Amino acid sequence: MEESSRARILVVDDDEGLRELLSQYLGSNGYLVTLADGGAAMDARMAEQAFDLVILDLMMAGEDGLSIARRLRSGSRQPIIMLSARGEDIDRIIGLEVGADDYLAKPFNPRELLARIRAVLRRGQGESTVQQSAQTLRKVRFGEFELDLDAQALAREGVAIPLTSAEFSILQIFVTHPNRVLSRDQLMDMLKGYDRDPFDRSIDVRVTRLRRKIEVNPAEPQYIRTVWGQGYLFAPKGAHS
Repeated sequence: MEESSRARILVVDDDEGLRELLSQYLGSNGYLVTLADGGAAMDARMAEQAFDLVILDLMMAGEDGLSIARRLRSGSRQPIIMLSARGEDIDRIIGLEVGADDYLAKPFNPRELLARIRAVLRRGQGESTVQQSAQTLRKVRFGEFELDLDAQALAREGVAIPLTSAEFSILQIFVTHPNRVLSRDQLMDMLKGYDRDPFDRSIDVRVTRLRRKIEVNPAEPQYIRTVWGQGYLFAPKGAHS
């Protein structure tokens, strides 16, 4: 694929064997792979060059993956795929809460990781069906907010509000489909991701994160409303709609 020939991936994991395996496998699929055995080595690699995606282990000696993810999110919207030897739902939800774009439990099939990398990069590069449907609508205003679809930037009265690539992708869907109830399955399809478990809560986690950034009271949302038993509805006029 075209994006794989350009994408630079940083693998941060303290398991030397897994690092080498991912380096060989992802390299054979066209990606440019750099390795780091922990947070300090990651910082050094990032000081040397920019990366399109970070594959980050959750459980590492020293600084753990959650702490590293929080640091990354405080300064960039760089996509993160988190890996963990523990596959409990709570770990996955926490990983998404701190800003990871995806989460994969170890052991995993390298082909599944490859599919997830491609899905995350497609979202980041704006190749989703949502962007194609919004070609003429490049800036969208709702309430005190303005979403720039080209710059992938959100601002409130001129003040920038940081968004992860996952948060931007789902907000883009909402603003280009206003006043329409969208089910979780429809949102999954629009994100052009991979097949997911029917009990997957990643959509709910992203919505929760977005509400914290755009709602006055996230517990009583005015823009991204829950329609019980059906899905979510984006009301651009907020409390006035």
